[in-house]
Amino acid sequence: MINGAITPGLWRRMACWIYEGILLFGVVFLAGYIFGTLSQTRYALDNRHALQGFLFLVLGIYFVWFWAHGQTLAMKTWNIRVVGVDGQKITQLRALGRYVLSWVWFLPPLAAVYPFQLSGPEITVICTGWIAVWAILSRFHPQNQFWHDVLAGTRLVHSAPMSR
Repeated sequence: MINGAITPGLWRRMACWIYEGILLFGVVFLAGYIFGTLSQTRYALDNRHALQGFLFLVLGIYFVWFWAHGQTLAMKTWNIRVVGVDGQKITQLRALGRYVLSWVWFLPPLAAVYPFQLSGPEITVICTGWIAVWAILSRFHPQNQFWHDVLAGTRLVHSAPMSR
């Protein structure tokens, strides 16, 4: 606990992370549909890199906007809030930095498997293993924060549910 703010447990943060992925399915689906319609893409591998760049931007807009307001939809459900190290709301610039740094969940294992042209199941095992390692590394931080949050100058804290 720092500044009276309690860090949510690792299991709760990871459950929120998984739930966020489920919610993002709709965002990615809609963005992919819009991209495919506007670019008249007829085959899945056509414009693949442009689609990946577009999705990177769409996800960035989603996360930066919600984090600058304190919580994503999944974070509201799990009563978790992202704040600066001072306990205040974060700016859009800090949220953007957190977004870029949060790619450490995926980029290292994907960069490691790229030269070997591995199959889907092998990539899944390596990515899942890295995600587990990265999550467990938060146990070595004094406030149990994820290391990309430390680098971004942000913290995840417990947020009391809003009254109806």
